[in-house]
Amino acid sequence: MKTKVSKVVLAYSGGLDTSIIIPWLREHYKCEVIAMVADVGQHEELAGLEEKALKSGASKFFLEDLREEFVTHFIFPTLMAGAVYEGKYLLGTSFARPLIARRQVEIARHEHADAVSHGATGKGNDQVRFELTYKAFAPDLKIIAPWREWDIRSREDAIAYASARNIPITQTKKKIYSRDRNLWHISHEGGILEEPWNEPLEDVYVLTLSPEKAPDKPEYLEIGFEQGRPVAIDGKSFGPVELVEALNEIAARNGVGRTDLVENRLVGMKSRGVYETPGGTILYEAHRGLESLTLERDTLHYKQAVALRYAELVYYGKWYNQLREALDAFVESTQAHVTGTVRVKLYKGNCTAVGIKSPYSLYREDIATFSRDEVYNQSDAEGFINLFGLPETIGSKFRKLGE
Repeated sequence: MKTKVSKVVLAYSGGLDTSIIIPWLREHYKCEVIAMVADVGQHEELAGLEEKALKSGASKFFLEDLREEFVTHFIFPTLMAGAVYEGKYLLGTSFARPLIARRQVEIARHEHADAVSHGATGKGNDQVRFELTYKAFAPDLKIIAPWREWDIRSREDAIAYASARNIPITQTKKKIYSRDRNLWHISHEGGILEEPWNEPLEDVYVLTLSPEKAPDKPEYLEIGFEQGRPVAIDGKSFGPVELVEALNEIAARNGVGRTDLVENRLVGMKSRGVYETPGGTILYEAHRGLESLTLERDTLHYKQAVALRYAELVYYGKWYNQLREALDAFVESTQAHVTGTVRVKLYKGNCTAVGIKSPYSLYREDIATFSRDEVYNQSDAEGFINLFGLPETIGSKFRKLGE
């Protein structure tokens, strides 16, 4: 027996899964369905969604512009933390879900709904990200996860369900990639990508030009930062959303930002995802370069350890978790002097920081130089090495050559 609900707010994208969830909820729960779309930078994907949702059976439609909050309170903190999941994934879907889910709960409260729903599968990470947020803000709401209930077992089944109800979708049985797009990235899964031996075909990619077809001449640009946050491109100030959009365009035309990763999902399985994060790739490279100039060794090294844990928390959907908030406080304190300009070079898929300057630079040419200097007394190093190497000296009597 299904729990009786009268009104449910669905996190709606207009993609394959959520397109069929509206009629499925009405058929199986006999309830009113409110569709909520979060604008986190999907651009043309938002066109026609209201008409489609209402024709599919939704009673109301909400389009929420969350782009500014997305960049300011989710993208930039993660960037400043240097968080990257398993060395490659810049967490584009991961930190969008908690923002979407929180706004979904706010609408559910406003509309006096007694349930919330999402289109995440029972195999993936997104179900966790949505539902941990629901629990953080409204644990009393009923959660309906159709992929854990219905008898639809594949994308092909979902396409057939949509076809039988005349619901328009863009997926076909030949082009069946599962995609998630926002201002930060677009992800691609499914289809031929499910075989890790298969190289992604060019029809997979949506944002970036093939590196082979990118210009033969490198493009340079300068990224300005203030206390860890990017604020300017080539000396011109940009708002957060406009800055990311501008960098996306620049990086994309140079083939920058493609990542192919077999990752470890939270639920325990491995999955293969292809990601395009053009502007984000530039920002991570530039921010990392600026920190190398402005953070002293112990702070930089400890922050690298924090970045790993931060990435796990974000990937696992624990955005609204005390540890992540505490780590944010640490990260924020490290960014006080991460101010300056980084010159990056873009060339055929590569992005490299080639110049860094900051009023808070800890680099001292007069100390680091290989030329003659009057600052550093090289003979001081002998005593340092003797003390630093004392454990090795003491242990030498137990160590034999050749072992």
